[in-house]
Formats: sequence, C-alpha cells, structure tokens
Amino acid sequence: MKWVTRARVRVDRVACPWLIKKFVDKDAEFLFVPREEVLAVAEREGAIPFDTPGAELHHVGEECTFDAILKKYGVQDPVLHKLALIVRGADTANKDLTPWSRGLDAVAEGFQAMNLSDHEVQRLEWPVYDALYNFCRNQLEREKPK
Repeated sequence: MKWVTRARVRVDRVACPWLIKKFVDKDAEFLFVPREEVLAVAEREGAIPFDTPGAELHHVGEECTFDAILKKYGVQDPVLHKLALIVRGADTANKDLTPWSRGLDAVAEGFQAMNLSDHEVQRLEWPVYDALYNFCRNQLEREKPK
C-alpha cells in the first residue's frame, strides 16, 4: 500500500513510517510531498494520508499520529505504547512527557538540518527507533514485579 505525508520529515513523520513498515504494512511505500498536496496525492495514488491536517491519521488532542496509527490498526504491543509516549513528547509541545522526548526531538532536528532527502532521513534514522524499541522493551522488563 502507498502512504503519503508531508515532506521535510521530523519526529512523527519518521516514527510513523517506521511503525507502519515494521508492524502494520510490511510492503508499505512512502511518498513525501508538499503539505498542500498530501490529500490530492492520496486521492490520485490511492494512498493513505497521515500526519497532515484533514487526514484520519493525524494528531488528536494531546496525542500524535503515532498514537492514531496504534489505535486504528489495533497494535497492542506494550513496548510500542511505551515508545509512543517518547514520540508524543518529542512531537508535541509536551517535551517533558518522558525523560527521553527532548533527546528524540534533538535527534530529529539534527537529521532535518542535514538537508537530506526524506527517504535518506528514514534510512538513517530508523535504527534510532529500533534502538528506542529495545530500550522500551528493557524498561518494561525492569518494571515487571519480581
């Protein structure tokens, strides 16, 4: 399936493709287009728009698009729900939601400042999300009652 979002990716627009490809749609193809073209490209390409105004998969209240995807596709992995808190903090005004949200925001800003293509940012930054996934899994293991 094709998925489309705004170009010049940052936190949510890197985290969501990672989430989609690994846990929702292993054959996903991502298109990154100017903000004003997302919905038209989605219509023309039969793609699912995300993280853009007017899309079903977008910010709702305090939650970001990563949260919306978890809910829409019924992803129950508790590790991803812990990771969602880090992403939400980094992607919204609630930067102190977790102790790690500001760090993820800094990483995202640094990658964006490198002026790479959106696909290149995805390729380089996805290992950060792989690492955060493992970090969250380890956190949950440590939180389990003994």
